Amino acid sequence: MPKFRGTWSQAEVESYLDEAAVPVRIACHRPDESLWMVALWYRYRDGTFECSTWARADVVTYLRNDSEVAFEVSSNHPPYRGVRGNGSASLSRDEGKSVLRDLLERYLGGTDSELATWLLSEDRDEVRIRIRPRRVYSWDYTDRMEEAVSD
Repeated sequence: MPKFRGTWSQAEVESYLDEAAVPVRIACHRPDESLWMVALWYRYRDGTFECSTWARADVVTYLRNDSEVAFEVSSNHPPYRGVRGNGSASLSRDEGKSVLRDLLERYLGGTDSELATWLLSEDRDEVRIRIRPRRVYSWDYTDRMEEAVSD
């Protein structure tokens, strides 16, 4: 069970993660121990983040070598607010591209686009990345940025 700290309760964090339609930013280690950052579409279910990516993506190789990650989901426009934390990632095949299909619904509103057709093509193998958070920290600058938002 992750430890939740910061501005929001666990229920508020989960509500934010369900509603936010921005990618999760994931930091991991490359084999040379340098850091790598990637942004991926996600869904948040049962206390975990689930992403889908191409099986040959660099991040898949890096996570096979070292499963420890840091993550952030935050708004891109004022007022800034969001969730960050750390945890570990596991990899598995995205059977039937079910995670990918859910992500296409969440971020594109369906699978009726050229991008969706390309992502769902038979020659692309997808991997599910499941991140189990250990620590979760929330922040919300709405009050202090009220003036910036009202302009």
